[in-house]
Amino acid sequence: MTDTLLRRLDLAHWNRVHTAITAALGIGWLLDAFEVTIVSNFLSVFKTLWHLSNLQASWVMSIWFVGIMIGAYLFGYLADRYGRKRLFLATLTLYGTFTFLTAFAWDYAALMALRLLTAIGVGAEYAAINAAISEFIPARHRGKTNATVMNFWSLGAILAALVSLFVLNRLPPDLGWRVAFGFGALVALFAALARRYIPESPRWLIAHGEVQAAAAVVADVEHARFDASSSTASAAPKSRRPPYASFWRQTRELVARHPGRLALGALLDFSEAAGYYGLFAFLALFILPSIHIADGFVPWFFLIGNVGALAGGIVVALLLDRSGRKLTVPAFYLLAALGVLGLAAATASHDWRWVLAAFTLANLFATGSWVSAYPTFSEIFPTHLRSTGIGLSVAFGRIGAFAAPLALTAVADAYGMMPALWLLASFWLLGAAVMIPWYFFGIEGKGLSLEAMHA
Repeated sequence: MTDTLLRRLDLAHWNRVHTAITAALGIGWLLDAFEVTIVSNFLSVFKTLWHLSNLQASWVMSIWFVGIMIGAYLFGYLADRYGRKRLFLATLTLYGTFTFLTAFAWDYAALMALRLLTAIGVGAEYAAINAAISEFIPARHRGKTNATVMNFWSLGAILAALVSLFVLNRLPPDLGWRVAFGFGALVALFAALARRYIPESPRWLIAHGEVQAAAAVVADVEHARFDASSSTASAAPKSRRPPYASFWRQTRELVARHPGRLALGALLDFSEAAGYYGLFAFLALFILPSIHIADGFVPWFFLIGNVGALAGGIVVALLLDRSGRKLTVPAFYLLAALGVLGLAAATASHDWRWVLAAFTLANLFATGSWVSAYPTFSEIFPTHLRSTGIGLSVAFGRIGAFAAPLALTAVADAYGMMPALWLLASFWLLGAAVMIPWYFFGIEGKGLSLEAMHA
């Protein structure tokens, strides 16, 4: 019976249920981008308001990655244990609550504590969302749908740039950033209301012995309906479930039984996180000051750059289910490295127009890289380990996000900007390199059911 249910889920025609799931879960990525971009735009306001040193100001960004690591790893396990639906509702509530409270931060210490707690909620979203999307969407659409969810990141960055431009120009500095965080909480509230109607993952239900509940969800998906009874079917399960694995036992199983898959996910995420956050940090700290960009134009610079990012994500969404993961992923990581070298050449020209064009192109390839990576490593873990595997990969990747700006700054201070940009390009080359053994010995996920990838 379970094989029949999973086959029906993979053969279902695309309908409004799939569209609603994609949109409601994509909001999580939008909110992450919104948070990161908002803080970047208001960092100078925090420095002035609370008389922060450069080191203190940099920790406002760094504490975010610490929270992402905690949230992704811990809540990844919880999503495998308690279900995708419970977790992507809980994580959004956690994010919305603490980003709202951030609007009332009274000093630097309060801001740091609230940023950490908000980031834990966002990190939890990474694991639960990617697992749910992979498990709901028919195999023939899985790559482009997962990539479409990732593309909400660019929409969030664009939205944050527009909000920043409005509040920076219309409101007093001490009020503007508070309004911006309050806006993020409002978006989270509407997203939580939409997510209430998303059912539990049928694959997770089957893995936990809830076959009848899974059958009800599959029937709803096939008939393009949202049924309240099936949406909450996992809230009070009556079937006998297999014993739960502990947090550490779940991790040990991943390391012992799926080391190659875990290594691929962790290294792909490390590469893209180091490259992506390194690119944005280096641009703000070194490149823009060197070409004398006015403070008032910086939000426009990032806005235009993120339009390029959206274009890159859309191209990847079209390619993943056509060209496949084994070609798309390494191609975009390699192009991202070349994009950084193009940015280096543009910076040497000292012409802001060339720098803007090169940054937009580099961001297009950089975003295409991680948008292709997440669908690829989200589908390679078994259902009972999927969210934990994604969470552990993301947690490892945040080490790159945390360390890359520090390493690039140290190299630039000691040897100049060009060697630092070569180092940045090497971060992207790592992602291309780790796909080589997967190309020859790994599984191509294009068109395959999740179960076929683990047979």
